[in-house]
Amino acid sequence: MSEAVVRVVRRRAKAGCEEAYEAMVRAMFRQASQFPGYVAAQLIPPAIAGGEYQLIQRFATEQDLERWNSSAERATWHERLRAVAVGDPEYRLLSGLDAWFGPELIPATAHPPKWRMTIVSWMGIFPTVALLLWFISPLLSNLPFLIRTAIFTAMVAVAMSYLVMPRLSRWMSWWLRQ
Repeated sequence: MSEAVVRVVRRRAKAGCEEAYEAMVRAMFRQASQFPGYVAAQLIPPAIAGGEYQLIQRFATEQDLERWNSSAERATWHERLRAVAVGDPEYRLLSGLDAWFGPELIPATAHPPKWRMTIVSWMGIFPTVALLLWFISPLLSNLPFLIRTAIFTAMVAVAMSYLVMPRLSRWMSWWLRQ
């Protein structure tokens, strides 16, 4: 099963080149949007003057991101951006909790408080574990404790990552963003 890829790119614009940097990044996004598997991109300006810009890029699959990464178009944009940017960009792929609560819900510079993320996580974990205990636990009762625990926790992890948290974090985004 293939899942969407979210990449955060951090980079500073040269002093006095902020407008040119933003215009080039937006033009690069427009060109990237023509690539298969491109989902969306967002430019988040720095919180303070001279700070780092964050670019959030979403692709349908890792292969789609790789297609963009290895393209001549991307290479051209990176060469053009050198004139208005400081240094090389820093990249980070999001996964796990970062992806659940990450840029799709809120800007990467303002994550929700951990206590809110904990409550939303519990709202997903409790019913998932309760249902699996009710239906699956009896089927595993004859297995040794460690094997039973490994199977059960793997089922919880898969259900949380692929079914529960993507939906729950979208449904609760209004509260997470407060």
